[in-house]
Amino acid sequence: MKTYHIATVPGDGIGKEVIPASVEVLNAVASLCGFQLSYQNFDYSCEYFKEHEHMMPEDGLDRLRDSDGIFLGAVGYPGVPDHVSLWGLLIPIRRGFQQYVNLRPVRLLKGIRSPLAEPGEIDFYIVRENNEGEYSSIGGRLHEGTPYEVVVQESVFTKRGVDRVMRFAFELANKRRQKLTSATKSNGIIHTMPYWDERFAAIGQEYPSVERDQFHIDILTAHFVQHPDWFDVVVASNLFGDILSDLGPAVVGGMGIAPGANINPEKEFPSMFEPVHGSAPDIAGKGIANPIACIWTGAMMLDHLGKEEAAQLVVDAIEKTTDEAKVLTRDLGGKASTQEATQAIIDNLGKR
Repeated sequence: MKTYHIATVPGDGIGKEVIPASVEVLNAVASLCGFQLSYQNFDYSCEYFKEHEHMMPEDGLDRLRDSDGIFLGAVGYPGVPDHVSLWGLLIPIRRGFQQYVNLRPVRLLKGIRSPLAEPGEIDFYIVRENNEGEYSSIGGRLHEGTPYEVVVQESVFTKRGVDRVMRFAFELANKRRQKLTSATKSNGIIHTMPYWDERFAAIGQEYPSVERDQFHIDILTAHFVQHPDWFDVVVASNLFGDILSDLGPAVVGGMGIAPGANINPEKEFPSMFEPVHGSAPDIAGKGIANPIACIWTGAMMLDHLGKEEAAQLVVDAIEKTTDEAKVLTRDLGGKASTQEATQAIIDNLGKR
């Protein structure tokens, strides 16, 4: 029986609740499908930072390197600035392991009410470039604290970096409904975005069966709200993809059902799977966190490991649970606890 070794990083806040809940579901579906999962827990987090003044040990990446997947709950803690957790933990993992694709499904599940009056059928993916772009540490301050203070922040777009995320997005669209949308802003950002458009057109020549369109990021956000049913796969730079990856889940019910993955497609390094939501310290420890985003994220991990059937069983069980509307969590208008929602999903595994 094949065993997959998973590094669990619950992190902070509700991460410590939704990761154990998701592990229950993963173990249940693994038992159904005839494989095993083993786990090694790592306490990398903002709480770790408060004690040690860094988010993880110096050899933190080396400790994760041999895992088949990294399963992260959430990071964020009162008193620890967000940039500390981002640059101290998430970005080193994403870049150190060449997780250059950030993948976010956006799907309106049965039984979930969208805030939109007439949402239609919503089912698309956001493919965000995850290693470069606008999230660069290149830059600095000059004449700090004076009337002449200057702040410079550089963006970095490489041909290799842009082409590989574009090609991943085209491949994904080719397997789905064969439509790919690019997020741009080439009318205002004079160098990087025209280059992004050029590479989108060039890579598109390799995929003649994929319909292409592109929108400036401002009108694209409007279309996400007014016409979310237009989209199949959306590819975006690091910053634009980050913004769209929150807006997308907002139109299908909120962050509590928003999964996500940081993928190294070549599988040279482990990929990291983390739900979109944060650590939610205001509800942490109350047992009311919605586990769906994290459980769905676990399904994405199974799919990446080649366990497509198990992944689909989990997604189907989630949707059957939301469609029944008996055990919805509070953020979805119900009263179910984290454990009640988790158990309902386990009970629905394999049911149609």
